[in-house]
Amino acid sequence: MKIILSSFVLCLSLLSCGNTNKKDKHKEASSEFQNKAHELVYTMTEKVGNYKALINKKDVVYTYTYQLPDGKTDVITEKYIFNGELSYGAYTKHERTLPQLEGLIEQGFDGSEFWLKHNGKVLDDETLLKGVVFNRPTNFYWFTMMQKLLDKGLKYELIGEKKINDNNYDIVNVTFDLKDKETTDTYQLYINKKTALVDQFLFTVADFDVIENPYLMVLEYENVDGLLLPTKRKYKKSTWKADVTDDPWIEVTWSDIKFNNNLTIEDFRK
Repeated sequence: MKIILSSFVLCLSLLSCGNTNKKDKHKEASSEFQNKAHELVYTMTEKVGNYKALINKKDVVYTYTYQLPDGKTDVITEKYIFNGELSYGAYTKHERTLPQLEGLIEQGFDGSEFWLKHNGKVLDDETLLKGVVFNRPTNFYWFTMMQKLLDKGLKYELIGEKKINDNNYDIVNVTFDLKDKETTDTYQLYINKKTALVDQFLFTVADFDVIENPYLMVLEYENVDGLLLPTKRKYKKSTWKADVTDDPWIEVTWSDIKFNNNLTIEDFRK
């Protein structure tokens, strides 16, 4: 957010200087970025809707459908409050997540505590709670990823260009600079030169040792209340050259997306 605010203040200063030409303005504005790759990510975020636009929506409720190639499916009602990153998921169908449990599964993060319920009963099993600790931030991150690519502690590198299906892409590597973790995730974004959108990206999952061979995620966008959201996604194993196998895709969809639901912290407590 500091980047956006700083750019706004900078623009006001430049407008007050009648002798400053457009090239000088662009040069000074560019100095707010680490490099060209950082600027490309910023431009993309402005296109889909920046974090301020997301915060202004206050909260969201939507249906998250996750389908494996074998047909096993999770259907989840997801709820988030953006300020504080509160997260809740009600698994009405969970053939992938905790399939051994029958009935409603609820997961939550209220800003300080992760919790799990099965048919209304709180479960304290540490092994099961590890899944909640992974799922709640992960699902929140996927929904807000494009905005959070401007979070502090990120590094950006422009590693090349590529043409795929008549579309030209800038390839940007995004990594995390977290001193408390030995291994962190990497995102390699394919930013469409024409639309400024991320049409696809490679990613690792360090928590599950998916590092050497990444996944490739392909996105389709939908305009929801002024924000461009990747509501249709599919992914599978890949190489770092974005070469995929003939294996079937894992498919994810977001539907029935509604912002500004007047959610409160009570909606996220167990």
